[in-house]
Amino acid sequence: MPLYGPRLVVPIDLKNKPWQQKNPLHNRWHPDIPPVAEVTAGEVFRVEMVDFSGGAITKNHTAHDVKHVDPLTYLSRVFTKSKVCKIHSDFSMAPPTRRLVLSIDLKKKPWEQNPSLHNRWHPHIPHVAVVNTGEVFRVEMVDWTGGAIRDDDSPLDVKSLDLSTVHYLSGPIRILDNDGIPAKPGDLLAVEICNLGPLPGDEWGFTATFDRENGGGFLTDHFPCATKAIWYFQGIYAHSPQIPGVRFPGLTHPGIIGTAPSMELLNIWNEREREVEENGVKSFKLCEVLHTRPLANLPSTKSCLLGKIEKGSSEWERIAKEAARTIPGRENGGNCDIKNLSRGAKVYLPVFVEGANLSTGDMHFSQGDGEVSFCGAIEMSGFLELKCEIIRGGMKEYLTPMGPTPLHVNPIFEIGPVEPRFSEWLVFEGISVDESGRQHYLDASVAYKRAVLNGIDYLSKFGYSKEQVYLLLSCIPCEGRISGIVDAPNAVATLAIPTAIFDQDIRPKINKVPVGPRLVRKPDVFKCSYDGNLHITKNPSTT
Repeated sequence: MPLYGPRLVVPIDLKNKPWQQKNPLHNRWHPDIPPVAEVTAGEVFRVEMVDFSGGAITKNHTAHDVKHVDPLTYLSRVFTKSKVCKIHSDFSMAPPTRRLVLSIDLKKKPWEQNPSLHNRWHPHIPHVAVVNTGEVFRVEMVDWTGGAIRDDDSPLDVKSLDLSTVHYLSGPIRILDNDGIPAKPGDLLAVEICNLGPLPGDEWGFTATFDRENGGGFLTDHFPCATKAIWYFQGIYAHSPQIPGVRFPGLTHPGIIGTAPSMELLNIWNEREREVEENGVKSFKLCEVLHTRPLANLPSTKSCLLGKIEKGSSEWERIAKEAARTIPGRENGGNCDIKNLSRGAKVYLPVFVEGANLSTGDMHFSQGDGEVSFCGAIEMSGFLELKCEIIRGGMKEYLTPMGPTPLHVNPIFEIGPVEPRFSEWLVFEGISVDESGRQHYLDASVAYKRAVLNGIDYLSKFGYSKEQVYLLLSCIPCEGRISGIVDAPNAVATLAIPTAIFDQDIRPKINKVPVGPRLVRKPDVFKCSYDGNLHITKNPSTT
């Protein structure tokens, strides 16, 4: 198994004093202080450290530790064994890390985890943890496939992936207020994302397109083959050997965060989605332009995982036939894939069952707006550190139903303050005219499809295959917009790409696009053959 993430070269034990560390610290500069570790050029390594006072300043509600700290001990950095300086001895070390309420063992399958994961929404999936409002707690999670996609050079795992298994979620988590009273239906659950990231030691991810006969994607009629690219993380940056010449900071976020539905809401979901699946191809013109199938993922007992409920029991059989798949976002939040829900973001989720039963999963290191290739983010295992508050009666106070019942509401999202800073963008426009030249009336989906196709064809002029660009536009922090939705007959959508992520200038110039060996981007993404016989869309004017 390859080693991921930075190598820890200088560890810290917070229970030990500075001079008791495995590599004793130092608090002076001198040329004869010997090194305690060695690293090689280009290596990503990790150094841990105590606070500048070596733990002398405590979290106690007093300033006496500050008044009496010995200033000669300041700036405790890496101590040498031969030069040990006195530290004020009356101190406690740093407080413990956030309480880990749900842990993951990456060596085990999703159903082998303790507690087991779940991959369906249902009000009767029992909670596996309890937290109080105001408490910061940590949740770990597997990647959305539960480890089915591997870090290797074969895309067969993508082509053959059983999509009835996804998404694997951690939870449900029961939320109580400080008086021990659970969240109630009609409340609003405010969930703050305090911290997040990949699981230590598992700092890699993947982006893929599914075979057209097994999931497809937004452009599956143009790209019917299963493909895969592997990404490696260096701090906030990601790079892929399969898409060279690109490096960018990720905007890490959970693809799924949501509360459990009530039985009434679950029945609404299943009824309306069954209608789409059974009659949609006949009634929806858009099905002629967008070819992802099935049109809806209905309840299925196949690969159903219901947490603590034992498979094969009468309870499991009943719930598995009713439980909703996790594929789409819905009134409870769920698979919204909002790339800006990173550090400092807040999600205001409606509560439909007692305790709220919060679940999360589908961690992304980075994603573009739309996640167009379907498996289009940089998918990874990861963790969230969360804090919840309960707004009593918040659904009625803040959410307006857009439908026939009070349950037809949607969450509110508050974007956090931390994200990559890009100043220059190349923007591609699309209008609601499809590849055959047919006019569609104010259809934003057709317009966005054309904007993405325009971006793919343009970037392929700079030495990339179109499959590389398709995956790239799915996972880089690009910005998708509906720019016009009122000027009949054309909707206008745009896709903005940050130019700084490339190692070459991709802007149009007076001279022609440069050609030469430098622009031959090898290797390509890992790619399977397409063995089906469905029609492949070709733009007769494209390059």
